[in-house]
Amino acid sequence: MTKLTNNQKKFLRSKGHSLKPVVMVGQHGLSESVLAELESTMAKHELLKIKIRGDDRDEKQKMIDKIIESSNAHLVQVIGNIMVIYRAFDEDPEIILPRK
Repeated sequence: MTKLTNNQKKFLRSKGHSLKPVVMVGQHGLSESVLAELESTMAKHELLKIKIRGDDRDEKQKMIDKIIESSNAHLVQVIGNIMVIYRAFDEDPEIILPRK
């Protein structure tokens, strides 16, 4: 998986700004059902906003890392309890990234 350039991240952040969080990670953390919901949602959306509830910074970072790893997606940004991730569709991507 190639890394996103800063310009591509900026482009995706602007697109993600208007999104509503689709997946919510509650106090119980990343359960199998949340990961399954994430995977099914990523089949329909290339760009996703996820809300993570958690007070502990380290715990939240572990959840973010696990979401990125399990979804095989790019982390676009994290602001507070909201993260935005991107994974292009294998066929017919809807979001065309800038080249650089």
